[in-house]
Amino acid sequence: MESLLQWYQNLPLGISPVLLDLGFIQIRWYSLGYIFTFITAGELAKWRIRHKEASFPIEASDIYDAYLYTIIGVILGGRLGYLLFYDTAFFFTNPLEAILPFSRTANGLQFSGISGMSYHGGFIGFVMSCYIFNRVKKFPFWQSIDLWIPGIALGYTFGRLGNFMNAELYGRITEKAWGMYFINPSTNLPFEQLRHPSQLYEAFVEGLLAFIILWVLRKRLKSIPGMLALLYVMLYSLGRYAVEFLRQPDEIFKDPGETIGSVWLFMSMGQVLSLVMILFATVMYFSLMAGQQKISKK
Repeated sequence: MESLLQWYQNLPLGISPVLLDLGFIQIRWYSLGYIFTFITAGELAKWRIRHKEASFPIEASDIYDAYLYTIIGVILGGRLGYLLFYDTAFFFTNPLEAILPFSRTANGLQFSGISGMSYHGGFIGFVMSCYIFNRVKKFPFWQSIDLWIPGIALGYTFGRLGNFMNAELYGRITEKAWGMYFINPSTNLPFEQLRHPSQLYEAFVEGLLAFIILWVLRKRLKSIPGMLALLYVMLYSLGRYAVEFLRQPDEIFKDPGETIGSVWLFMSMGQVLSLVMILFATVMYFSLMAGQQKISKK
């Protein structure tokens, strides 16, 4: 039993973030997480259309067109959001390198992939790309975005599992037996203390659990377009806010002498952004309800 516990606690130390190294390009678990996220969201959306769960204006064949818009929106939004929220200085110092998946080396440009993505920026990019797609296709926005929401929550689980495979976004120090040993990026050696596997917490709370709730309630909320999307925003934001208390805050916000960095009061950047999303969802909820009441009175 003790050997099994030791294997579990040291699990991150034996995982390579690179699945396949071809020399000129690497296939990483994190990249596969994004691919699985898009596939899951798209296939689940097509399943809902084929089973005629509601009168969605979009056809299953339109999903492939939507892929192009959403992939561009999520990647650009996620990267720009990270630079805006977490690393503004690097963006202004190296604007092209900050956006393009290449880095300068002694041998010239080398493919390095895109590192540093923000969920909140990616979600904003997704919403904007959906808005543009629906304007082009002349689909109603809220009804169309509700179609994607359960799949986004389920697909997000793979994104957090990708973070775990990268051994990044680990949690704070813990004495609990379910803690794990992660690599210290400063020394490239294992931390001496156990840390919360916060990536797994987020994969469950913000991904799988949110999906289950949305999937159970999806038919009950279909009478008010947009309500499912707002519920997802609330579920994600509340889950993210709670887990952030166990997640190691970004080093970039830590002042000299601090052990835990904070952005505002005691809160991390993730918690501040989650509060903004909760406020936005609350305002939009009352707006949708007011619109529904006007329709009912007609």
